[in-house]
Parts: sequence; C-alpha cells; structure tokens
Amino acid sequence: MRDEPLVPRVSPPFAQGQDVFDVIRAHDVLVHLPYESFGCVVDFIERAADDPQVLAIKQTLYRTSASPIIAALARAAQNGKQVTALVELKARMDEQNNIAWARTLEQAGVHVVYGIVGLKTHCKAALVVRREADGIRRYVHLSTGNYNPATARVYTDLGLFTAHPDFGEDTTALFNLLTGYAGGYKWKKLLVAPLDLRDQIVALIERERRHAQAGRPARIIVKMNALVEPSVIDALYGASQAGVTIELVIRGICCLRPGLPGVSENIRVISIVDKFLEHSRISYFENGGDPEVYLASADWMPRNFWRRIETVFPIADPSLQARIVGDILQLVLADNVKARELLPDGTYRRRTRVEGDPVTRSQVALQHLAREAAREGGEPRPPFVPIVRRPRSSGAAAEPTPLAERTRDSA
Repeated sequence: MRDEPLVPRVSPPFAQGQDVFDVIRAHDVLVHLPYESFGCVVDFIERAADDPQVLAIKQTLYRTSASPIIAALARAAQNGKQVTALVELKARMDEQNNIAWARTLEQAGVHVVYGIVGLKTHCKAALVVRREADGIRRYVHLSTGNYNPATARVYTDLGLFTAHPDFGEDTTALFNLLTGYAGGYKWKKLLVAPLDLRDQIVALIERERRHAQAGRPARIIVKMNALVEPSVIDALYGASQAGVTIELVIRGICCLRPGLPGVSENIRVISIVDKFLEHSRISYFENGGDPEVYLASADWMPRNFWRRIETVFPIADPSLQARIVGDILQLVLADNVKARELLPDGTYRRRTRVEGDPVTRSQVALQHLAREAAREGGEPRPPFVPIVRRPRSSGAAAEPTPLAERTRDSA
C-alpha cells in the first residue's frame, strides 16, 4: 500500500495573505514541518529583504541548499541592509556546499562569519530588525531544524515566530556571542549551550523530582534524537525513583535503560522510524500543575552541551502549549504502528496494540491534523470558475471557453 502524498499546508495564521510582520506582531506562530509549509520561513526572509523599513537581518545557516533564502539574504545586502550570516563550515557532509554559499553571500556584500573557534554553531535562529511607527521592533524565528527547503519536506521540526521583546533581546545577544561581541548578558528566555545548558536541564528534572516527593503533579515528556549525557540520565533515574512519570521518544541512541526495578520503573522509552525523519526536540515538564514546554536545537549529548552553540527556547503561549502537548506529543506517544519500545535489556521490540485501542500511526495522523487545521483556518483556494460552453455551431460539438476568458468574464 502506498502512503498518501504529502502536501504541506500553509500554517493557518499565514493563510489569509496578511503581511507576515502584522501576523507575528499580533501573536506567536508555531509551524510544524513537514506537515505545514516551509514557505512561510522563506516569505519571512524575502519580505524582510525587500521591506524598506527593515534595517538588519541576521541568520544562522547550518545546512542549507540552493535556497531562496540565500538569494534573499544577498538581495537584502544589495538593498543596503545590514546582513549577517553565520555559516557553519563543519556541518557534516555539507562542508563543501556551505563554503560555496558563504562565498556567494560574501560577493553580494553579506557579512559572513564562521562562529567561535572550537565550537560548532548548531542553533537555528533568524533575527529581523525593523523600524516601525512606535520604534524599533525585532522579529525572531527559532527552530529545531535547518533553513533548508529540501530537508523541510522530509524532517519533522517545529519553528516559532515571535516579536516578544525578550526573545528579541536574547536573539540579539546570541548573534553578538556568535560574532564576538558578547559581554556578561543575562538571558531572559533562551537557554544556551555551552554556557550552562546542561545544569539548567538537570535543574528542571530535579524540580520534577521535588514536586513528586511533595505529592504535587510531576511528569516529564521528552522527544529528541539521542540521549547520552550520563549526568542527565542519572537525574532522570533519580526522578523516576521519586515517582515522576517519564516518557521518552528517542529516535536514535538511548543510553538510559527503562523499566529497571528500583531504578527506572517509571520510565518508558519508544523510538519512531517512519517515512519522515523525526528531528524535532521537545521537552515537557509538569511543574506541579504549571506546565513548561521547551523546543530545542540540541539533543542531550556531551557534544551538544559542551562543544556546540545550541539554544533551547520556551513556548509560553497557552494555545501553542496545548497544540504541542495535546496534539503532537499525544499522537506521538500513542503510535502503535511505527513505534518500538526499548526494553530493560537494551533491545527493542515493536509495540503491540492493546485490544480496543485505535490503530495510530502518528505521522499519518499529524498529516491529517494539519490538513483539517488548514481547512478550518481558511487556507486560500483557487476561485471556482464554472465551465461555460459556447453555443454549438451546426454539426460541431460545444467547446469549453478558454480559462483566461472565463476568469476575465467572471472578474
């Protein structure tokens, strides 16, 4: 049987054709790739490149391609804007491509930087600085995935558009860090590696442990590519022993052993391998009934904590939290078609469906969910133009009116 072809939907907030800056200024927007289109990210950069009110654009490029984003950044520089692109030359298997795109951008007048010596820049961020009637405003896009239209169709990722001032200040400080102009900045929203991200992650897990010991609601849900860091695994074991329910969706390497009596009996681990590469990093902490949700560019591995520039960013909007936890994570956790469970001995087995439970393939369900959301959100459709047939001439069959004429006549 063949799967239904993927047709990425326009994210509902952008579907009405409003100006992208008006939409983001009104409220935060979450985009779920590949089920929703990467086009809104391209539109964001292209609109900034051509908008005379935009003063500056800054963006990280880890894995890119022959992308409209490259052309937009070059055009922005030619339009007199201050444009900075941080190109990571050590992106595995994309080194040659990134060198070529860096040269192209430099020739167009873009300020190309290559990050901090000894650290790989793995965070995904874009910043647009714009002059508006009420002053200077910063628009930010943060993502779990790369600015690459090709992978955006086959990787599952989440991206956040926001004009919140704290995100704007933090993202400005991030680019100052990357370009060598950093001082003793106190982060308001972002958690940043290699500064103290590992310690902050352990602190969040420890907080859940304390909630459980005090009898308050305590739960951890994490979705990522790999779990390797020993200190984080020890913290998860401690939380499990305190009674915290822990559900992990780890696509690749997982060095934690779930279900060990007295150690990790409250931890469950699954891996999902399906037609799209599971690439998004999501963390949920129950926090005694005041939940916190984070998205990240980083897995919980030593290299991410100490040898890369990474960002973890909170999702504070209740409606976006509800979408991530109630829709995305619940469908992922309910998968009984492509999910495999990690056993205490380190082996995997295909999850067996409990009698009475519906068949759930999370990627297919999320594809259907995006389609329904686009319908409800008013995704633009081409206007219906009826076929008007010309009167028959003697002995000749009626001919359909050409489309151009039908459109003109109906205007």
